[in-house]
Amino acid sequence: MKLTSCKMAAASTANFFTTSTAPCNSKPYMVSKSKSFGLRFNSPNYLRSFSGLKAATSVNCESESSFLGKESTAALRDSFAPKAVKQNRDTVTRFQPRASFKVAILGAAGGIGQPLALLIKMSPLVSTLHLYDIANVRGVTADLSHCNTPSQVLDFTGTAELPNSLKGVDVVVIPAGVPRKPGMTRDDLFNINANIVKDLVEAVADTCPDAFIHIISNPVNSTVPIAAEVLKQKGVYDPKKLFGVTTPDVVRANAFVAQKKNLKLIDVDVPVVGGHAGITILPLLSKIKPSVSLTDEEVEELTVRIQNAGTEVVDAKAGAGSATLSMAYAAARFMESSLRALDGDSDVYECSYVQSELT
Repeated sequence: MKLTSCKMAAASTANFFTTSTAPCNSKPYMVSKSKSFGLRFNSPNYLRSFSGLKAATSVNCESESSFLGKESTAALRDSFAPKAVKQNRDTVTRFQPRASFKVAILGAAGGIGQPLALLIKMSPLVSTLHLYDIANVRGVTADLSHCNTPSQVLDFTGTAELPNSLKGVDVVVIPAGVPRKPGMTRDDLFNINANIVKDLVEAVADTCPDAFIHIISNPVNSTVPIAAEVLKQKGVYDPKKLFGVTTPDVVRANAFVAQKKNLKLIDVDVPVVGGHAGITILPLLSKIKPSVSLTDEEVEELTVRIQNAGTEVVDAKAGAGSATLSMAYAAARFMESSLRALDGDSDVYECSYVQSELT
């Protein structure tokens, strides 16, 4: 079975492609410090510029007290103020995305699961967040429930509670498994993580067979085909709903290229196709947006760094773990794109590891 990055139809409402969107980059303007500021969404399409990190059903952006900080508040005003409708000087207009999706994280107490849960908790599209793990998830849920964002958080511990964690879920994210340690390759994780993913996907097939499945557990090049075979055996396989999350390679490529060529990061888009291990990671540096000129040496240097970025973090942590924060950030970005697609946004582009008949 061959898998690679390709164009995908996301349910019946939208398509994913192997490129990515860039957020809004309009110019800033001055706002009086004494005025409260807020926004209202009248269309889900306004979420195209939403970063996924400033989410709530209602947010007041006050220059002195907002938890977002001055720079983040300015960026939020910058992105949405042209669309806001001013009612009067004393009324705070609010943005109200439609929080209507249920998400489950399987492996929520782990190094990726915890920061990922926080980021998804901040999404304006999520109404309910189910956190599952074999242990220690109750404390994570209690902690996360103190965040004043609108989604409800529920905890589920142990295999007996796994089916309940999946009931009515729209998207299942699987970061469960053991992390890499120095000297290990992603393939070294196969024997442990493959069985974990198999068991979890079997539960997904039995309980929420129509859900999108996002697989983060390494080695993605192997765990995604395993998941596909499990779903086929259960008679519920839909290649348009099974995704290996390779977004970490995309965000790393964007960061490295922007740094190398002194570009504004918000403008950079580097498609990355192939798999999610070593030389199977194929950054399409000739397709960078905006177009840049790279020498052969720069192409080689960037390609090697992008392909080995995960190992770079493993070595830097010196036995204390693997990439968790950047993985969580990338997975949250892919989640937000999936939810936008499910919500009817037809202009959603992400790279992913999916079944392909291309040769």
